[in-house]
Amino acid sequence: MMRTLFRASACTALLLLSVPAWSVAEESGESAAGSPNVVEITASEVRSLIDSGRYNEALRILRPLQPDSGSELSLLFLFGLAATGASQNPALPPAEREALLDEAIAAFRAMLIDRPELVRVRLELARAFFFKGEDDLSRRHFEHVLAGNPPEAVVANVRRFLAQIRARKRWTLHAGFALAPDTNIGGGSAERFIDIGGLPFRRDAEELTTSGIGLAAWAGGEYQLPLNPRLRLRSGGNVSRRDYAGSQFDSMFLSGHVGPRWFVSVNSEISVLATVQRNWYGNVPNFDALGGRIESRHRFTRRLTGYGQASWLDRQYRSRTYLDGPVANVSLSGYWVVTPTLRANAGLGWGRERPESERWRHERQWLRAGVEVAFPRGYTLGASGELRSTDYEGNWFPNTRGGVPRQDRTRSVRLSLHNRALSWNGFSPQISLVHEIRDTNAQLYDYKRTGGELRVVRLF
Repeated sequence: MMRTLFRASACTALLLLSVPAWSVAEESGESAAGSPNVVEITASEVRSLIDSGRYNEALRILRPLQPDSGSELSLLFLFGLAATGASQNPALPPAEREALLDEAIAAFRAMLIDRPELVRVRLELARAFFFKGEDDLSRRHFEHVLAGNPPEAVVANVRRFLAQIRARKRWTLHAGFALAPDTNIGGGSAERFIDIGGLPFRRDAEELTTSGIGLAAWAGGEYQLPLNPRLRLRSGGNVSRRDYAGSQFDSMFLSGHVGPRWFVSVNSEISVLATVQRNWYGNVPNFDALGGRIESRHRFTRRLTGYGQASWLDRQYRSRTYLDGPVANVSLSGYWVVTPTLRANAGLGWGRERPESERWRHERQWLRAGVEVAFPRGYTLGASGELRSTDYEGNWFPNTRGGVPRQDRTRSVRLSLHNRALSWNGFSPQISLVHEIRDTNAQLYDYKRTGGELRVVRLF
């Protein structure tokens, strides 16, 4: 513990010493011209105290001023710096240290809500999250800092922090829940007639689309056991459930994994995992699956990171045994932090299922792309699109003319919005809207659906 704290403090000292001229005032456009006012005099005095490591004295000056989101940027920033610095006193009780870091995080977050482009503030927020042990949040903000073209000395120290995050990571936890309205819960076709041998047959009303509002919840976690400096043993699991009125469309998914994670280099890693899955549909066990997957990650540049994944599962159904068989998937994805306020992502993949029934054997390909933008006043807007192509084998009569194989083409668009200013104990609300259309040559398998989620998410 003391060794980790010493290393972190050393990185902090190097970071602060390397950027004395890289100030919030420069980034925010605050002018230093003219006679100094009370705020400037106070800021100068506090800065001197912080530079000499007298953080508690700086806080005693700043606390009566009650810096908040409406304060001068310089005072709010210095309050966060002083709180972070004071938290690193080894003699502090854990509760006091945590409280100081919470104050620092609140100060920096308040600044970024209105000014998400302030790279120096984001850097200090990343440090505060690092000291608090919120490594996923810390890493994300450090990555956005690197996209802001900081001085090379800062880049080097940020990379040291990222290396420490990777080296010390043990637990990863997440949880969330959502209200999920859907205009077509089961993805059913709205066609009222089906043509069989040239004769039209009318479908029963209960076979048509069903709308409703569901409740979704999910949680997961993983622990990584160090075996040596470059090798970890990963073990974890995930659970998710979605409920609607009645039980026809209720679903639940449970999965677990275990296997080694190998740090190939500073920028690359590979995991080989054994996996097990169970699915319920309509509150009845649907299938079990056993197999494995390979995961890889590589940081190409300070802004660009790529991922690869390949998996194989043997899926066995409880009642629909004609669907028993292997399922394979391969995917490549990545994200590009274009600027500190703009993040883009893209991915492509291929999959194949070979069940016992030839009719349901198929191959699929997909392509997706998205972007996320942080705006002033705390709003973050996300948009993404996906194209999927699925080609089946076998005879699909009477759904297709002449029994030719079925071909599906699906496209979807997702929009999401959340406000960074709204947070309670780490839980943040998010609204998303999804519109999906499937076109197909098979009767009864086309559909349109619009769904949404009002979700609350927590990253630990």
